[in-house]
Amino acid sequence: MNQESNDEREPEMLEEYDFSGGVRGKYADRFARGSSVVVLDPDVAKVFTDSESVNQALRALVAIIQQQSGKTLR
Repeated sequence: MNQESNDEREPEMLEEYDFSGGVRGKYADRFARGSSVVVLDPDVAKVFTDSESVNQALRALVAIIQQQSGKTLR
């Protein structure tokens, strides 16, 4: 892999895009265990600002569905 010096980078590559201190595969194990990426619409993202709030709301919705249908969802 050819590494270019900072001076040889393309013009749109700004200093804040310097990944030289990055760790490759840092989150690979977490992703391999199972992750779902969901893109929220902007109006929904204003209300649910983190994964904890989204999960809490979805668990409440699951409980309501289970109560109404008498079925256990997995």
